[in-house]
Amino acid sequence: MRFKLDENLPPDASTLLSNSGHDALTIWDQGLQGRPDAKIAEVCQEEQRTLITLDLDFADIRAYPPNQYSGLIVMRLSSQSRTHVLRVLQGLLPILKRETIEGRLWIVGDSAVRIHGEEDTAS
Repeated sequence: MRFKLDENLPPDASTLLSNSGHDALTIWDQGLQGRPDAKIAEVCQEEQRTLITLDLDFADIRAYPPNQYSGLIVMRLSSQSRTHVLRVLQGLLPILKRETIEGRLWIVGDSAVRIHGEEDTAS
């Protein structure tokens, strides 16, 4: 899978995904830090990458309709510490293997994932 990691995620998140066989770039890799959300969304669409972010604005399906993206993963966590974010992301890896992300919005919590899109399911 192809991912774009927002600037609010630890750089180790990219390494974690890459080590699991995914193509992961960060906003920092491409010099996109500080750009508006709309620009980040546009780049993800152009590159056909799933965005992973802590930015709750991307959970607004009116502004970012999931069916227009290769996937949106919004992490709503009790702690945004490096350790906690990486732990939750590690737990997400098996779900990525069995669930479709294309055209869907995943809301990732500390211990659950809500998937919104064509086939609304929960994991």
